[in-house]
Amino acid sequence: MSAKFACAAAFFSLAAVPAATQTAPPPCQEEIYRAFDFWLGTWDVADTAGNAAGVNVISSQENGCLVLEEWTNVAGSTGQSYNFYDPGAEKWRQVWVSGGATIDYAGGLNDVGAMVLEGDIHYRNGTKFPFRGTWTPEDDGTVTQYFQQYNPETEEWDDWFTGIYTKRSE
Repeated sequence: MSAKFACAAAFFSLAAVPAATQTAPPPCQEEIYRAFDFWLGTWDVADTAGNAAGVNVISSQENGCLVLEEWTNVAGSTGQSYNFYDPGAEKWRQVWVSGGATIDYAGGLNDVGAMVLEGDIHYRNGTKFPFRGTWTPEDDGTVTQYFQQYNPETEEWDDWFTGIYTKRSE
């Protein structure tokens, strides 16, 4: 290798170093990753009659790529979910685990800005049913969470739980 060529090669390799060490922009900054941000916060949850149901802490994790749910009901039982935008499926997905039961469903925002997910609930006894959840941000700052489970005997969707989320002031 000639001295000129070696010097030029060294120069170009050094010139490329700053570009290679530049940090990439943070992941998950596009608008689609913010679609469920209306659910972030610490919430007191009540049923439609106003009875306390529990507390839910919803936080943004993994540089905004994950919405983590940490639920505790009034009896002390807990559950957690991972909520994330799946770019391969182009849908939001939630995987919920509580006491050995799981819910796995996917979907996105509807025309009124509610998050609607559909999939299956799996119980510990091995049964599974179609399941859907809807989270609706309300004008007063609350969020309504509405769950339904499909009943194959009646071929109808039965109400499973409706929760009214009121954000705690911090």
